[in-house]
Amino acid sequence: MKQVSAGDNVKVHYKGTFDDGTVFDSSLDCDPLEFTIGGCQVIPGFEEAVMGMRTGETKTVRINSDMAYGPHNEEMVVVFGRDQLPADLEPSIGQVLRFRRNDGHIIEVTIVDMSDTDVTFDGNYPLAGKDLIFEIQLMEIN
Repeated sequence: MKQVSAGDNVKVHYKGTFDDGTVFDSSLDCDPLEFTIGGCQVIPGFEEAVMGMRTGETKTVRINSDMAYGPHNEEMVVVFGRDQLPADLEPSIGQVLRFRRNDGHIIEVTIVDMSDTDVTFDGNYPLAGKDLIFEIQLMEIN
């Protein structure tokens, strides 16, 4: 039976959890995830985990943050005074906003803390700095 190798197009079902068992993502209620090995379409650790699998095989892997979404960068956490924000903005913790930087690029930030005078924004990807556990089932190799 064929094993997954570089250049293969694969379809997998997966469930991603944190150490405490909280599910952060899953394909189990939708179509399988399809990607090409070596195509930089998924995080490096996920792609590495699928390498060598056979159709129908299931495995569980732990992917360290450096092979997932990288470290949490404290330089991407910034505090703004509420007086610096648009008057019509009603911030709430967990809210995701888009801002245009001075160079024209759009960045997404999440409100992670608030006080009466300040709002703290985190521009890191939400899974940055986290180790991830994936249960992966290889459905198809093309």
